[in-house]
Formats: sequence, structure tokens, C-alpha cells
Amino acid sequence: MDYKPLSGREFPRFSGIKTFFRLPHVPVDSDYDVGIVGVPYDGGVSYRPGARFAPSKIREMSSLGRGYHWSRQFNIIEKLKIADIGDCPTVPVSQEKTYERMKVFFESLLKLNKKFISIGGDHSTTLPLLRAASKKYGQLRLIHFDAHLDTYPAAWGCEYHHGTFVRHAVNEGLIIPEKSVQIGIRGPLAGNDDLNFVNKHKIMVTTVDDVRNNFSEFLNNLPDFGNDPTFISYDIDCLDPSFAPGTGTPVPGGLTTYESQKILQALKVKNLVGADIVEVCPPFDPAEITSLAAVDTLFELLCIMAESK
Repeated sequence: MDYKPLSGREFPRFSGIKTFFRLPHVPVDSDYDVGIVGVPYDGGVSYRPGARFAPSKIREMSSLGRGYHWSRQFNIIEKLKIADIGDCPTVPVSQEKTYERMKVFFESLLKLNKKFISIGGDHSTTLPLLRAASKKYGQLRLIHFDAHLDTYPAAWGCEYHHGTFVRHAVNEGLIIPEKSVQIGIRGPLAGNDDLNFVNKHKIMVTTVDDVRNNFSEFLNNLPDFGNDPTFISYDIDCLDPSFAPGTGTPVPGGLTTYESQKILQALKVKNLVGADIVEVCPPFDPAEITSLAAVDTLFELLCIMAESK
């Protein structure tokens, strides 16, 4: 299989069947290195629904993507075999059944020694991804981009929603909290007790103020993740709503797309086993800039995987 995107100089970028980066759509057991997979589910949201439509919209917008990175000076298409492996089965009316289907899908993917980037859905979908990755690699180091801590308690009697995945990941032993970092955190909290969990488990929390006070120093002081199995979870609401209005729970005062790019480029990660991009909500993205930001993030994540190879 030739894992090259459809040429924009032969087929205009608005034409053709929409796949991630116009790459081949192949079965899960094909000979690719990294599979990009959609997770169209938003049953865990507490405010705006619509993230279920993110995989199809991001596929469409990724037609504008290209493979060569100016700063890194390499082409991801030359370094990795990357493919669109379709969507993970989900059940829109049942979080429990969606988690079961995600478990089966991603565990089978990881048994084939594939790396993956999951696109779409709300942040509740990260937990089954971490469960599957931890089952294969052991405890993971987590890099979590978000406006929110996602360590919050149950809501309406429901333990699992898009604001709880970090709490469950720590309590289930899926991640190493004291070796994990959160980036872009900001905004009001319900109370100072919202900080109890991250303080207790010594998660490194960095706010937008930490980023802005001295950006160069912030980049230089990011932890070195070395060869430790690492997972990046990128909630698009880490970006300011002026750069990403199409999200479920927007919070003013966020990162710019440029700052996000430079942080992703500065990360020292040699063993990125998986990643996801979540909370893109196309119905609230009239100019499609949120989906375009997600495409850019997807490109940077692929570059991290390519660079380690």
C-alpha cells in the first residue's frame, strides 16, 4: 500500500472522498504505522452538544493539510505510514455501550502494535482510550491541553462525563499523576476545593498566565518525557474562543493557535503511543476555524510521532 495523500495538484482539494489528510482509508489490520480514527460521540457533554459531528468535519477541513513541516524540516508522509482507519463504533444513546465498543476497537488496534490518534467526541471518550493504552503499555504519562482540570465530581448522579476523565484515570491507575502535566488551565472554579485533587496527586498544572508571563521560559521548562509511554489529550477549548468558538464549554482568555503550535513543537516526547483531539463542536463553528485548528493540532501530533521514529 502506498500511503500517500491524494494530490491537490491533480484533484482539487474540494473534491474526492473525504478522509483525514486525503490519505488512504484502509482496514484496521493493514500495514500502516499510525491510524487516525474518528470517535463520533458526545453523550458525556454538560453544555453544548454537537461534538459527534467532529470526525466528518475535521476530515473535510483536513483536505487543506500538507505533509512538510517548515520548522521541523521533514515530511511526515516520508517518515510514517499514516492511514484513515474509519470511525470507532459508538452508541449515541448509551455511554456504557459506547465505552464497551471503544474498548473492543482500541484494544484490538493496540494488539496489532499500531499507534493512533483519535478525532472527535467529547472528553469523556478519553478514558476508554487510556484504559486500552494502559493495558498494553502500563501506566502512562499524560499531557493534557484544556481550559478545565477534568478532575470534577459526578454530576446528576453520573460518574462519567466530559469533566471527569483525569480523576478516573488517576484512581484507576492508568496514568502517573506526578509525571503528568496540564496546559492551558484557566477560568473560574466552583470553589477552591476543585484544586484538592490535583494538589493531592501532584499533577503539574500550568495556567495561561504561566504560558504568557514568559513564553520562552515556559517552553524551555516543559518536562522531558523521554522514552516513557505518553498520551496527549488535546481539548480544543484550551484555545481562546476567538480561535476556537466551536466547542462545548468555551472559556475566555485561552491560548492562541500560535502558542499551541509552539508548545506542541517544544514537547520532548520520544514515545507518544496515542493521542486524541476532543470537544470540537461543528454546529457552533460557523467559519470552520475550530476544525481548522484541530487539523493543525493533528499535524503537530503526527509530527511528534514521526520525529520519534
